Amino acid sequence: MNNLIAQASENLGSPLKGIGPFGLEGADASTSPTTFQSILSSIVGIITIIGFIWFVILVITGAIGIMTAGGDKQGLESARKKLTSGLIGLVVLIAAIFIVGLIGTIIGVPNLLNIPDLINRVSIY
Repeated sequence: MNNLIAQASENLGSPLKGIGPFGLEGADASTSPTTFQSILSSIVGIITIIGFIWFVILVITGAIGIMTAGGDKQGLESARKKLTSGLIGLVVLIAAIFIVGLIGTIIGVPNLLNIPDLINRVSIY
């Protein structure tokens, strides 16, 4: 017969206890929304920075491709596609920031990514 964790006779402690800042060790539960907001904010910031770096890389490689095409139509077209992709990506990146703000304004939550404020607005007291 297999011994499963659910069949253990001794106390396992708290197996679902988190580690580090995500585990909120020793913290009050009321700090959870603020911690979640800081994590979400960091993720959005990192993705934005990665998107901007990718735009710069595409523009540089596209520009180098145009300079080194030397009359090669296929090389020139490939470089133009890189530049176009980079510009479209940058426009989408900037538009996403404004769209989130617009959606927040439409539904009545001015700062949609402010999780504690959102929870306070939704909570019934």
